[in-house]
Amino acid sequence: MAEDNSYESILCVKPEVHVYRIPPRASNRGYRAADWKLDQPAWTGRMKITAKGKMAFIKMEDKITGELFAQAPVDQYPGSAVEAVTDSSRYFVIRIEDGNGRHAFIGLGFADRGDSFDFNVALQDHFKWVKQEGELAKMEATQSAAPKLDLSFKEGQTIKISIGNIKKKDASLAKPRPVAGGLLPPPPGVKAGGVIPMLQSPQAATPTDTNTVPVFDDGSTNSDVWGDFTSAGSNSSKDVVQTGWVQFS
Repeated sequence: MAEDNSYESILCVKPEVHVYRIPPRASNRGYRAADWKLDQPAWTGRMKITAKGKMAFIKMEDKITGELFAQAPVDQYPGSAVEAVTDSSRYFVIRIEDGNGRHAFIGLGFADRGDSFDFNVALQDHFKWVKQEGELAKMEATQSAAPKLDLSFKEGQTIKISIGNIKKKDASLAKPRPVAGGLLPPPPGVKAGGVIPMLQSPQAATPTDTNTVPVFDDGSTNSDVWGDFTSAGSNSSKDVVQTGWVQFS
């Protein structure tokens, strides 16, 4: 992410803060707010925390006109630019600069404990973001310096893909296709497209009798085809079965 130094964002605004003149540090154990004249602040106004790039700025401004009273640039937190006192969570010691190389330490106090908490969190969040951006930049620089792996195909190179567990269908197991028109397949022994011979009923067949003579006489023969009724009546039942005639009485 590119750093834009021309853009200044606002991190926190508190409408009322108090500025105190503090005595020199007596020992290395830290500052104590009880040593200040807390009921006699040197200045009261509005506080604003802004960020420009990696830097944060604590600005004290007039509540009505917005005129800048003092400014403390912060390059890290916690650090020498902002230090909490040892006996209270509502007071801090900050280092202000005038832009000409001169600096001074002043006491900063909040009337409400929640305002001091917001002041602390705003600075912590900003420098946490700065740290993450720095780690990301280092990672990108390391990746760009490392040789890139070339996975492109060179001229003449090919790739072979093997797909297993695919079985071909057995042609002998293929199901027969149905005959067009929805008809059943021909019975065994008959070729497809052939004609099935019709079975002839024994009753429908007409036997050829070589001994059959015409019923009517055309005058060409003198034989009596009717025979003698008297003699026919005297014939046995055997004759009736052979000739197929029914005997009349």
